[in-house]
Amino acid sequence: MGSRSASEEKAGSRQRLQVKVNEYKENQNITCVSLRPVQTTVLGKTPKVYLVPFSLSNYKSDQFKHPKSLLNKNSNNEFVCKKCKKTEIRKTCRRILTPKMEATSSKTESTLQKSSLDVCTESNKRQHKSTSDTVIPSVDMESIQNLDSDEDTTLGLDEFSGLSPYERKRLKNISENANFFASLQLSASAARLREMIKKRQPPESKRKMPKKRENGTGCRRSMRLLKVDPSGVSLPATPTQPTLIADENPLLPPGPLEMTPENRDDDNDLFKGFLQTWAEVSKTSIKNIEKELSSIKNYKANLNGMVINEDTVHKVTKGPILSVALHPSEIRTLVAAGAKSGQVGLWDLTHQSEEDGIYVFQPHSQPVSCLYFSPANPAHILSLSYDGTLRCGDFSRAIFEEVCRDERSSFSSFDFLGEDASTLIVGHWNGNISLVDRRTPGTSYEKLINSSLRKIRTVHVHPVHRQYFITAGLRDTHIYDARHLNPRGSQPLISLTEHTKSIASAYFSPLTGNRVVTTCADCKLRIFDSSCISSQIPLLTTIRHNTITGRWLTRFQAVWDPKQEDCVIVGSMAHPRRVEIFHETGKQVHSFFGGECLVSVCSINAMHPTRYILAGGNSSGKIHVFMN
Repeated sequence: MGSRSASEEKAGSRQRLQVKVNEYKENQNITCVSLRPVQTTVLGKTPKVYLVPFSLSNYKSDQFKHPKSLLNKNSNNEFVCKKCKKTEIRKTCRRILTPKMEATSSKTESTLQKSSLDVCTESNKRQHKSTSDTVIPSVDMESIQNLDSDEDTTLGLDEFSGLSPYERKRLKNISENANFFASLQLSASAARLREMIKKRQPPESKRKMPKKRENGTGCRRSMRLLKVDPSGVSLPATPTQPTLIADENPLLPPGPLEMTPENRDDDNDLFKGFLQTWAEVSKTSIKNIEKELSSIKNYKANLNGMVINEDTVHKVTKGPILSVALHPSEIRTLVAAGAKSGQVGLWDLTHQSEEDGIYVFQPHSQPVSCLYFSPANPAHILSLSYDGTLRCGDFSRAIFEEVCRDERSSFSSFDFLGEDASTLIVGHWNGNISLVDRRTPGTSYEKLINSSLRKIRTVHVHPVHRQYFITAGLRDTHIYDARHLNPRGSQPLISLTEHTKSIASAYFSPLTGNRVVTTCADCKLRIFDSSCISSQIPLLTTIRHNTITGRWLTRFQAVWDPKQEDCVIVGSMAHPRRVEIFHETGKQVHSFFGGECLVSVCSINAMHPTRYILAGGNSSGKIHVFMN
């Protein structure tokens, strides 16, 4: 019976303690501030942890005072020890908390306190749902922690009178453990808050400048840059002189120039023999033989016999070749080439040695875009350059005499108006046309005509009706009558407007002039019927051909074969490299392949007027010759 009454008494005491704690929980009026982290979930983001700050600045100092009854009635100073612990915890909190946390606004603290109160309520609900053995310690930890932090929640001594010594000892241990864990939570939370504050502090935007040394020596500077004499006297200011920019391509002096080869010595005997050979060739009379068109079958057979080898390929000039001409001699094979560097190269292929048969001259300072042997005297070679000069190389006198000079304009092309080569027509890059008569003294033109074109690339005269000439402009091709040119402005007789892009060249057929071939940047070769020059010239054929040579290659120019005026010769971008011949109907007649001897693009080509010899120049200064 005694043991039964003791057990019932112990169970009753536990129930009374639970009731007292619950009553305390219901009647408390202070805000519960928890230092436990509150986990919140953000939709679509990673979870974030918010720490609730704990501040003691809003509590009064008298709230932590215990009733005197507790101190008087308790002789073992249990509550005194608790008060000391409570004071140490308060000091620790004040030392850990930063000034920024103490200055937190009331609005932020109320929000944090509300969130912490919700967490405390939820944790208490979870704790009440567990078993009775596990509920009492957890509730005691929360309640005793609150007992130590507020006066209203402190239990009086009379409330412990009903507890047994075992229960009192257990309650004391629980209180001590609660205080210990609370201090650990405070220190951990304070450390986390300190780290968060450090992370939120913005970095310093301005770099701290080092302090200047009062007695330190400054940066050393050159006295020459300071314009100070070594004795300390300032130098006088030097007057600024205008900088002269040297012209990359200065004009050569006016007047005749000596025919001096750049790749030979002046007193070379071989060069003297070379000039004598050219002079003898010029004295040979060329009979005017009636030229008849051969059949395409015979023409193809002769083309198939033309071959190239290592001896017929050589570098003649420096830089890209812009013009090629073949001497009309029936005895010797002489090729002339005009280069972008202003050079004119001559190559005698009938000579035994290649080196001995090549001579290079410098009659111009800018690109030589047009080159012809005189039809009246083959010992004369006429060259036109962008530098505004037109010169005639006379091999019998070994000079380059000046035919026309215009330093205010740049020449682009020329052709002979008369069969005796006494009158010429010159095209300018700015769209003007000038008439030159070699029989009059001086180097000026006879007449300057303003054409309707903004730019002229090529000029070519009709072979039969020599009063007509054709010009190739930017997008249009015009045919003019030289008898009706007006210096103030001339309108063309015929305009060919079928081209959609820039035009490179336009030429009449060599024998009758009944055809016109044009080369356009739209990858088309066009052949027109010019047998009847009227207001309209019909388009006969359009040949698809790749004419996009790019920036570093000389532009293609389709030219007629002087022996076969219904066939045109043009370079090709196809692989392997080749030179192609097309019929006026658009059919391909022949392709010249050179194997390893022809590995570059021959943009400029010329055919011998009577022999089956083809010379093609590339953009590196090489001449490729196909011959029987």
